[in-house]
Amino acid sequence: MNDPAALGLLFSSALVAATVLPMQSEAVLVGLLLAGQQQAWLLVLVATVGNVLGSLVNWWLGRGIDRFRDRRWFPAGPEAMQRAERWYRRHGRWSLLLSWVPVIGDPLTVVAGVLREPLPTFLLLVTLAKATRYIVLAAGTASLS
Repeated sequence: MNDPAALGLLFSSALVAATVLPMQSEAVLVGLLLAGQQQAWLLVLVATVGNVLGSLVNWWLGRGIDRFRDRRWFPAGPEAMQRAERWYRRHGRWSLLLSWVPVIGDPLTVVAGVLREPLPTFLLLVTLAKATRYIVLAAGTASLS
């Protein structure tokens, strides 16, 4: 796979993986790292940017989703939304450092939007979390090869 196609695949998988859609960007990153055709720092950078942008989509959706809470098709019931909001308020913006964690990370970024977390703070914490995850993954992969 040539560089632009590989990087595009990695970026796309990282972006989609950060939204509420199911996707695994880690497998793509590890595969490309093991193939050894691109520099690790570039792969980590592309994966991080894609994943942060996907989280930004979640934050943006969260900013506007509140007006749909009472709709029948809304994916989370009132109790689930209240629980998520209480959890976020209790743990605060620092909980965004868990935005990389499967299952809880994506909804956390949506709740951050619902609760109007300022964009600069959101981007800083989410970027730190996502970049750290990919750096650790790349270092672990390097130690295996």
